[in-house]
Formats: sequence, C-alpha cells, structure tokens
Amino acid sequence: MCAPALREQACIMAPKFHSRPKNRLLAALPKQERGRYFSKLKTVPLSLRQVIYEAGAPLKNVYFLEQGVASILTDMASGSKIEVGMIGYEGVVGVAALLGRNTSTQQIIVQVPGSALQMKVAECRAAFEQSAAVRIVMLRYFAALFDLASQTAACNRLHTIEQRCARWLLMAHDRLHNNVLPMTHEFLASMLGVRRAGVTEIAGELQSSGLIRYHHGQVTIANRESLEASACECYHIDHDRLMRRLRTRPVPRKVKF
Repeated sequence: MCAPALREQACIMAPKFHSRPKNRLLAALPKQERGRYFSKLKTVPLSLRQVIYEAGAPLKNVYFLEQGVASILTDMASGSKIEVGMIGYEGVVGVAALLGRNTSTQQIIVQVPGSALQMKVAECRAAFEQSAAVRIVMLRYFAALFDLASQTAACNRLHTIEQRCARWLLMAHDRLHNNVLPMTHEFLASMLGVRRAGVTEIAGELQSSGLIRYHHGQVTIANRESLEASACECYHIDHDRLMRRLRTRPVPRKVKF
C-alpha cells in the first residue's frame, strides 16, 4: 500500500544555496533569482511508493526533486495504471500548477525513495509570473515532460517489452546517483502496462546476459553500454532532447521572453 501524501509538518527548513543546488532546474537559475524566490524551500523525505498527488487532488505544493525518482501515472477505466512520465533531480512535481491548473490530472508516486524541496504553489506562481528567467526554465521543463509523454505513447505502441524495459531502466538510472534501483517485477510491470510474467521473463534474460543483476527487489545496472544497445531508439531521443532543453549553465537574468 502506498504511503500517505506528503505532510507539511514533516518538513524541515532547507539550508541556503551556498553551493550549486542538486536540482537541475534550480541550478539553471541565476543566483539572484534563487535567493529572491527560492531561499525558503523546505526539505521533505520521499518514501518508497509514497503518493505525492492523487488524480483530482488540489495542487498545493510543488516539489523540486533532489534525490529519488517519481512516476507520473495515468489511470484507465479498467483500474490499471501506466507510466506516462518520470521525474528525477532534473525536474519538479506539480509544474502544471504554473500554467493555471488547480488539480492534478494524474497520480504521481515515488518509485525510488529520496528527498525534495517543497514550495507552495502560490509562491512558485509568483516567481513564474515575476521572473523571465524562472519562466524560461520552467517552460523548457514543461516542454520536456510533454516530449517524454509523446515519445512514451509511441514507444508503448511500437516497441517490444524488452526494448521498453531497457529504456525504462536507463531512464531511471539517469535520474539517480548509483547503479542500484529498488524495483520489483510487479511494480515494473505496472509502470510498463504489461503482465508481470512478461517482465519476469525479460528481466531473467537481461540478467543471464549480464546486463543487470536482480536480487531481493533490487535491480543493479551491471553493463550500461549493452543495456543501451538493447533499448529502442526512444531512450536516446528522450535523453538527447532532455539534455538540450535543460541547459546546465544558468539562464541570464536579463532575458527577453
């Protein structure tokens, strides 16, 4: 069962950004903008299977991930769920609120535990409206999420389970700082929208080939290069597109929008 949604009383004040922030969106902003709008963010823990937002829930906070990975899930009438997006330290949960949305249209769940910087939607909207630099960074990320969802739709229709499984593992690996992913076959099958037996078979083949190791609910990436060769072209398209949209150097303060 999923853990309860994040509670504000569990938060602690985050330290000032004396060094480069772990979250790439915040790191892309000029220091002056971070100090003006993002100096009072709170650190919250992200636990495994924790629901950050349910579909239809009001968007009260946004979460800039520092560690861990969250999945964006779409519910079907049958009760099944499928992943349409993934968020790690390169992104933020709740970005749709900056475009005027007041409720979440999808469920967002933590698939790899970690931590995030929490910010009230009203404060983030103010930064978005008042700062051209913040708008540019956030809109680039929104476009990246849209691109990912579009690519995932095509991938789910055209590519094999093995290709999709390899792509998913690589995407999760890109968003973490180590080679070990806490992941069960059942959960991975849910993310991919396929039967558990199919994922178990593919995971066994990947392990036999030395690409991954699976033990007690943990997947270890053993041979990244070969895993990339097993993935469909969608992985490289996603990765290259995301890197272009999320520039590592800060956006200049004085920028036309």
